[in-house]
This record gives sequence, C-alpha cells and structure tokens, in this order.
Amino acid sequence: MLDVAILNDLRSIVGSDNVLTEKQDLICYGYDATQMEFLPDAVVHPANPDEVSAVLKLANREKIPVFPRGAGSGFTGGALPKAGGIVLVVTRMNRILRIDTENLIAEVEPGVVTEQFQIAVEKLGLFYPPDPASLKFSTLGGNVAENAGGPRCVKYGVTRDFVMGLEVVLPTGEIIRTGTETYKAVVGYDMTRLLCGSEGTLGVITKIIFKLLPLPDAKKTMLTIFDSIDGAAKAVSTIIGNKIIPTTLEFMDYATLQCVEKRFSLGIPPEGRAVLLIEVDGDRELIEKQATRIQDLIAPLGLVQCKVARDNAESEALWKVRRLVSPSLRDVNPTKYNEDIVVPRSKVPEVIRRIEKIQQKYDIPIVNFGHAGDGNIHVNVMIDKDIPGMEAKAHEAIKEVFQAALDLNGTMSGEHGVGLAKAPYIELELSPQQIAAMKAIKHALDPNNILNPGKMFPWKEQSP
Repeated sequence: MLDVAILNDLRSIVGSDNVLTEKQDLICYGYDATQMEFLPDAVVHPANPDEVSAVLKLANREKIPVFPRGAGSGFTGGALPKAGGIVLVVTRMNRILRIDTENLIAEVEPGVVTEQFQIAVEKLGLFYPPDPASLKFSTLGGNVAENAGGPRCVKYGVTRDFVMGLEVVLPTGEIIRTGTETYKAVVGYDMTRLLCGSEGTLGVITKIIFKLLPLPDAKKTMLTIFDSIDGAAKAVSTIIGNKIIPTTLEFMDYATLQCVEKRFSLGIPPEGRAVLLIEVDGDRELIEKQATRIQDLIAPLGLVQCKVARDNAESEALWKVRRLVSPSLRDVNPTKYNEDIVVPRSKVPEVIRRIEKIQQKYDIPIVNFGHAGDGNIHVNVMIDKDIPGMEAKAHEAIKEVFQAALDLNGTMSGEHGVGLAKAPYIELELSPQQIAAMKAIKHALDPNNILNPGKMFPWKEQSP
C-alpha cells in the first residue's frame, strides 16, 4: 500500500482525476491476455514526458516499482504489476504529432492505437506495415516495447524495422532521445534497437519516429488447402525460392481446421490437412502475374483447393477463415496458453510433428497456426483448469514445445516477448553469459530496479 503522502505527490504531478486507487479501478489494470492477475497499489495516467519523469523520480526516491502499460493486450504478462506498486498508463498520450510525406516518416505518442495510425497514413497514400493481431486496440508504445510482428512481417519486417528514433524516460527519470530522422546514423550505440523489444524494463517510451513506405497499389489474396503439412511447408519454400516474397503466408494445421469447420461450417474439404493463406501486394499487373505463378508452383504439392479473391470483399471473406480461429478454440477447452515459437521455415513440418508427439504424451489438445513465411507458429495449448493435474501437465508440455523449437535452431518467442510467462524458461535459450550481460545493462540504467521488475529474468532475482 502507498501512504497518503506518496499518493498526494502523485496527484500533484498528474492531477487528482488521473490517480486511481479504488479497488474496482485497480482491477481493470491488473490483467492482460494471459490468465494472470495482480492488483497494483495505484494507477497513474500521465499526459506528457515531464509527468512520466516526475513519477519515476518519485518512485526511485521511495523505492516503488512502476509498471508501464498501454492497452494491456500482451500475451506474456509484460505489463502486469506483480509487485504491486504503480501502473503507469500512457494512453492519454495518444496524438499523431506529424506525418511527413516528403521524408516518409511520422512522429507519434505511445498511446496511439495501431490501426488508427495505419488508417491515418493510408489516407495520405503511405503505409505502416506491422500488423499484430491486436492492432484494433493495441497501442504503438506497446508494439515497440514488445517488438510486435504480425502476418505481413514475412515481406516487410517487424516493428523495430520501422522505428527510427524514440523519446524515452529512463528509469531514474532522465529524458533522452535516441536515433535520428535520417536513414543513416552511426554515432554512438544503437539505443533505439536496444529499447525496441525491451518490454518496458529499460525506459518508458513517450514519442516514436516511424519510417513509412508508399502504399502498395493493389493486393491479391489466395486461400490454398493442402493434403499434408509437408505440402504446405514445401509450398512456402517453393514460393520464396522462386523469388516471390508474399506479403503474408499464414498457416493453419489440421487441428485448427477442425475447430473452425466444426463451429462455422465453411466448407473446408475433408481431405484438407493444412491451409496457407497467401497474399501478395504491389503493382497491379505484377501481382496478377505473381498470383498465377504461385498457383502453378504449388499445384504439384498436394494442393486440394485454391480460392483466389477477385476484389477486396472476397479477400475479406478468405481472411475470415483465419480470423475465426481464436473464437473456435474455446470449443476445445476453456483456457488457452498461446505460445509463439519460431523455427527456420524448412523446419515447420518437423516442429509440428514434434508438437503432435508432445500432445500425445501429455494427452492435451494443442492447436497450431501462425506465420509460416517466417516460421512463426502460434502453439495453443488448450486446457480445462477444473480437471485436476491438467494445468501442471500443460506447463510441462509448454517447456517441451520450447525445447523442440530450440533443438531446431529456433526461439521460444517471436513476437509475444518474455514477460512473466516465459521468464522461468529463459535459461533454456540464453547462456549465463548472455543473461549476465543483459542484467548489467538493466542495472546500469535502473540501479534501483524500479521499472517493470521481474520481467524477462526469473522473479526471485529481480524483485526490488
């Protein structure tokens, strides 16, 4: 609990209406997309970098943990206040400050919703490609903190590939700017890339400079169904091997197809065992040629069905299959652990087979879908917590899924981050020397371990 004097100090910084202490308000900021919940001592809504700085200086003086938060849509508990303390919500800082159509850059505050930013730049004929599934409500500050990805990253890259510079309040309260507005800059350490993906442990982002691209002229969407996982995976490598880089290559396995078909009856052929949702974009004439070439390339690979959208309405109809996956999963079991392993593209069939063996070993449903173009598979371990022992088996299964990805030269997280959920497993992937180097950076910037303590590294070593 925070004493009255500290609460009054917070109110003097951000205004009384922007400090929440009632339990019903605190509950709203104690959870995210995981199954975990923690109650903060206070929720603070700053309006500008100076207020963020003042809050962090107060927290350092009083040794109070601070947990930065945007929309709270994360899948690993990255914004959760496990130590109580202050949840620092940046959603009041939600302005698009400028869109520079000459230099193809934009400057925004962290509370801007991802989709709203995309719509704003597209009205000017520009394009911001990163498209996490949560784009309708996730905020850009959170996207940067987690280095969010999405379906389009196979062609365009992830969030960090579009971040040119940041304004950041360091854990001790100093305000710094990193990066530049130029495409070339090699003066000093690359603090921008260090902070992108740091999960709110090294600073609070208060402004972002993004690189933009010209808006593609057109797009073409294809829903392709294969008679095997191997055929779908071979299609991915064949397409890219023939020098076609699609905008998206979304993958759904047989278990996913069963879930969707059972609930929504979309007419998926019974012999279908895997789906690729393929989209290309660019010059209208070029993408027509690419779409035809893709169909020719994948036809011998066990292709059961290929639907090609003729316009945007039909494209949206094809994407419906992918978007109906999440609501379908609840029919399997009520609780979902959504992991996001990555393996080299060619290893996707092998990791799926390993996951199938893990599923059989623990007798737990596991449903797989994701971004086949970059090997990023969302592994959904579905459980019923009311069944004794099922939750414990799920955690053992998840550990083996992570190990399977690592054995195939992959990683245990491609876009969700580590947060609290994956911190217990971080030593599977990182050596003691790597972890020590990261902790040294954390301690240098945050000597009192005020900012988002317990995230990434095991909690027992990170409590303030």
